[in-house]
Amino acid sequence: MSIIFNPADRGASQNAAQGNVAQGGAAQNGAAQEIPASVRNAMELNPNAAQNAAAQSAGAQSGEQTPSAPTWRYEVNTPEEFQKFVQLSSQGAVIFALYAPHSPSSLQMLEGVQKLVDSAAGSMICAAVDVTKLPEAAQAFGVSGVPAGVAVLAGRPAPIYTGPVSAEDLGDVLSQVLQLAAQYQLPGGFDPVVPDDEKPLPPLHAEAVAALDRGDLEGARAAYRKAITENPGDKEAKLGLEQVELLSRVKDLDMATERAAAAADPMNIEAAFNVADLDLVGGHVEDSYNRLLRLFSAVGPDDKARVRERLVQLFDVVGASDPRTVKARAALTMALF
Repeated sequence: MSIIFNPADRGASQNAAQGNVAQGGAAQNGAAQEIPASVRNAMELNPNAAQNAAAQSAGAQSGEQTPSAPTWRYEVNTPEEFQKFVQLSSQGAVIFALYAPHSPSSLQMLEGVQKLVDSAAGSMICAAVDVTKLPEAAQAFGVSGVPAGVAVLAGRPAPIYTGPVSAEDLGDVLSQVLQLAAQYQLPGGFDPVVPDDEKPLPPLHAEAVAALDRGDLEGARAAYRKAITENPGDKEAKLGLEQVELLSRVKDLDMATERAAAAADPMNIEAAFNVADLDLVGGHVEDSYNRLLRLFSAVGPDDKARVRERLVQLFDVVGASDPRTVKARAALTMALF
């Protein structure tokens, strides 16, 4: 199995990386290259990666405590993250594994890529892309279905599989990618993923969390607002602020009273808002969304903006990539036209 690369592109810059991928996989127009003998000494993948992973899984099932192994699989959820990982290919090989939750074969391929990438211990990384959330990535690479894999080196993309392939063939092609990375003098040296529970919070975020722990909503609000003022692009602070505002709205509400008011008058916007907030806090996300979507369709033009604004606020709290948010946002878009 061979991959398509042009060794003359070894000096591609980070800016070229963005342009090449945005053009839909320029390397697909090249010719298949044999791996030069001069790079045969590149790092080899661990042939026992799959067996080791299976052994760890068996140990976990038997109740044995095994240390959590580091992983170099990163999730790519936004166009900005996509471009970030394309740029990282100037450091080493980035393997984009495109999958869809409804495709068992693509999930199996993703697992296989992750195991082999992890066995390379930082020489390359796995960028996992759910094409149902980020179809732009598939379009950029010219991919029409999953499973699909694309290796990017120094900004140059090359397809490495389309459809299921055996673990042996996958290992062979990823070894070739590492050999080419050595030829391009791209050593990798990527850091493993840091679990969320091990990442230190920025000082203002920590201050907000401490305030929430002691029930000080005003203190938490002030800390998050300061964080946003210092860094307007701080998405986590904005999410935290939305959560604080939600907690502030529901702290004095009585569920039975609000439900009775909403049932007595389905056009009572404040009552609908209150019940939707309470449902969200209680974990009934779809109920919350559906209530406001029905209200949006029922109210007049003057009130639609209010309902839409509250829906968007709740979308931010739950998360844009959550399947329930994706579904509700699509329903809201349909209702707008």
